[in-house]
Amino acid sequence: MKLIELTHTIAEAEATTRQELDIGDNNFSYTGVVYDFSHNSMVGTYIDFPGHIKETDDGRDAASFPIERLFRIDATVVHLDRESGSGSVSAAELQDACPKEINGGALIINALGHRRFDEIDHQSVYLSSEAGAWICQTGIHLFASDVYESTPKLQNIFYGMFESGISTICQPVNLHLLDQPRVKLTALPARFEQVTQVPCRVIAEL
Repeated sequence: MKLIELTHTIAEAEATTRQELDIGDNNFSYTGVVYDFSHNSMVGTYIDFPGHIKETDDGRDAASFPIERLFRIDATVVHLDRESGSGSVSAAELQDACPKEINGGALIINALGHRRFDEIDHQSVYLSSEAGAWICQTGIHLFASDVYESTPKLQNIFYGMFESGISTICQPVNLHLLDQPRVKLTALPARFEQVTQVPCRVIAEL
């Protein structure tokens, strides 16, 4: 088994204020280090549950979402090699690049090849409405991709997926290292109550 880290690092300056606390007494003491977190929910690699959009909220949050729908999920991997500014990814393009059958509960799309999501012009590669509709018809419940939709003209990607019960993993890295058509995908967020978008650790098993 080989593990691939798919999680984007959160830079210290983005996330935390460090404090040092003197703990103990004359017999034994040490300096504890604690942190105040100041980032929003879209930092690093993060997961959106359907409740991230109010109109598609299914009542589940990061605390109540079933762990069996996040841990070691069978995932199909699709690789493209889109350059910055190349526009929308079509349903036909995904179908041509996809294995004959999508088995399991997750789909991973590496649209940018070796490029990270932040190494292209912002939202200059995105999923078309037809691509989003095709993904929603695959029967998956977990989706990870280095591209989603473009604003201000939305392609109904997130709304359509959440309405179909699909949770989305955003800003993953190292997708080009997934050199097998199928992997096991794990995404584990902290269990915040009443929170439907939260940073998470994402790992693929080859």
